[in-house]
Amino acid sequence: MEHLISLKKWSPEKIRMVLDLAKDVKVDPRKYSDAMSRKTLLMIFEKPSLRTRLSFEAGMTQMGGHAIYYHTGNSPMGSGKETIRDSVKTASRFVDVIMARLFKHEDLLEMAEYATVPVINALTDDSHPCQILADLQAIEEKKGTLAGLKLAFIGDGFNNVTHSLMYGGTKMGMHVSVGSPSGAAYSPRADVVADCEGFAVASGGSISVTDDPIEAIKNADVVYTDSWMSYHIPKDQETARVAKFMPYQINAELMAHAKPDAIFMNCLPANRGCEQTAEVIDGPQSIVFDEAENRLHAQKAVILTLCGAA
Repeated sequence: MEHLISLKKWSPEKIRMVLDLAKDVKVDPRKYSDAMSRKTLLMIFEKPSLRTRLSFEAGMTQMGGHAIYYHTGNSPMGSGKETIRDSVKTASRFVDVIMARLFKHEDLLEMAEYATVPVINALTDDSHPCQILADLQAIEEKKGTLAGLKLAFIGDGFNNVTHSLMYGGTKMGMHVSVGSPSGAAYSPRADVVADCEGFAVASGGSISVTDDPIEAIKNADVVYTDSWMSYHIPKDQETARVAKFMPYQINAELMAHAKPDAIFMNCLPANRGCEQTAEVIDGPQSIVFDEAENRLHAQKAVILTLCGAA
């Protein structure tokens, strides 16, 4: 039995297999219309979502299965009346696969330890692997390849999406460049950078981190950003945080330093006027909705793979 906890733990071969399956699922969904017949996905939500719930639930339905939405705020698990261990051991007797969108990565690790069915990380404070699989699928659709491309992430480097992009990109031979303010509160974790340096050596990619947004984005094939306010930044810190990150806003002037045919990505939700301007996200280089759609296809491929139903 396998889980999807982090792309750090998945080999490039496993990522490639899932991306190829996601492509086939997207091209010929009818082939998989009964693949999860009479199977049930439990969707555990501590942190709310639009794309995650809709894509997982729709995906299970389209593959002939069923999804249960379970919000921890209304449950014994969330109230502390029942341990995570007991909750997932019980749930494993009822369902075929568990997806969890949580605040603490440690809670997901506990779920995976005690569940007897596959567990999928639908987001924690550490990583967001399903999003990055969808992102890689979208990049490959637009560019025809992953290996050798430069992916520039501009903005909050101390971020679950940033870290997962670094893992996925370097494992697939991409040249990942992170442009973020200096300092531990804004830059990628040192352990993640060290891991990615090793992955890049094996794949022929590279990883670089700089506080110069122009250096980071220069000649990029893919430009990516994410919210500056992830994980409930206190309200009284928002004004100072916006001022700190404004030099890293993706606007037309900064975008011009990327390649002319560069694509723009944001995993959404997006705040126009903060991490990017409306001109960029609503412009011709933006693929944010193609990227969002691929959550459906990539997650179908993850479910099929982990459940041995492909």
